[in-house]
Amino acid sequence: MPGLVIKPRSRIFHGHDWVYSSEVQKIFGEPEAGELVTLKDFKDRPLGTAIYNPESQIVARRISRRKQELDADFFDRRIQRALRFREGLGFSNDLYRLVWSEADGLPGVVIDRYGQHFVLQTLTLAMDRRKNLIVDSLKRLFGEIVVIERNDSPIRKAEGMELVTGVLEGSWGGPFEIEVAGIRQDVDLLEGQKTGIYLDQLDNYAAVGRRSEGKAVLDCFCNQGGFALHAAKQGAASVVAVDISAAAVESTRINAEKNELSIEAVESNVFDFLKNADTEGRKFDLIILDPPSFTKNRKTVSSAMRGYKEIHLRALKLLEKDGILSTYSCSHHISEKEFYDMVCDASVDAKRTLRLLDRHSQRSDHPVIATLPETHYLKGFTFQTVGGF
Repeated sequence: MPGLVIKPRSRIFHGHDWVYSSEVQKIFGEPEAGELVTLKDFKDRPLGTAIYNPESQIVARRISRRKQELDADFFDRRIQRALRFREGLGFSNDLYRLVWSEADGLPGVVIDRYGQHFVLQTLTLAMDRRKNLIVDSLKRLFGEIVVIERNDSPIRKAEGMELVTGVLEGSWGGPFEIEVAGIRQDVDLLEGQKTGIYLDQLDNYAAVGRRSEGKAVLDCFCNQGGFALHAAKQGAASVVAVDISAAAVESTRINAEKNELSIEAVESNVFDFLKNADTEGRKFDLIILDPPSFTKNRKTVSSAMRGYKEIHLRALKLLEKDGILSTYSCSHHISEKEFYDMVCDASVDAKRTLRLLDRHSQRSDHPVIATLPETHYLKGFTFQTVGGF
């Protein structure tokens, strides 16, 4: 098997599974893009097997610390192991992320389960070339299924791949209804945002909903209304949901009607909405900030942090005394500490004292590997403003 010799002090020696091009000391055996390579250290000791793509900055991603083939048996074992883990989490329905990339030993593979419907993303070249093996493994494990390909993520461009969507297995009958924590909504796995809904936020929707009774709630970057719907169901006095996407706003309206809930869904740029609300003197008891990632790489973190600070400063000005702010970042390029410190800086500028009520992360079906910080991307905090200090 061809392979790579890794330079001393590279991240793989500290438990990571990625090898960047700058960490390669030597290439031997003429490996081809999308194929397997063996990894060795600078003393010719084996480090395991990896998938290889010289088109990417991450030229190799380790799949095993031993010699390993990328065959049907490999996918069967890895997906079965992922399923056992999710089943052990005790979810009330078959609605969860079945495979979460490196966290499940399948770099670049994401599989979301909606009952007998599965959404597949293959974000690395080697896994993309083996989509048929992954689909066959799912069929052996779950029987008659529908598999939707949602390979429309810009991440694929870094691997030199095109963006594609479609049906890989079964017959797609269009959007269908699901129920989560008593909330009914339609999901469109083929055309909707992400893979249908934000599975990583399901626990956080419920947690914030429980704080909503009797409150005036503002859900910013509402998408399909996850936080807004749970707030309204838990007895919020009023709920305003804001998103710049007309499709997202319409989905929120439809979901509210389906559940007989009262939500004012507004199509607007959130920055502009917060500024205008401040000018109009509007106030809210609970504000949720759940924006899309403001940065896709470390180079733009500084500008992203300025954007984050601006929306937090504006939101804090709109909070009533003892009001609650629940805020989230889904960028793994921004650490939990950086995000927390930014909120603190915004509170100082807004002259508001904050009491930390809760910390949030992605749902447990998106497991975090301790030595792979990229697997921990969603972080959030719920604060309460403190008056009289």
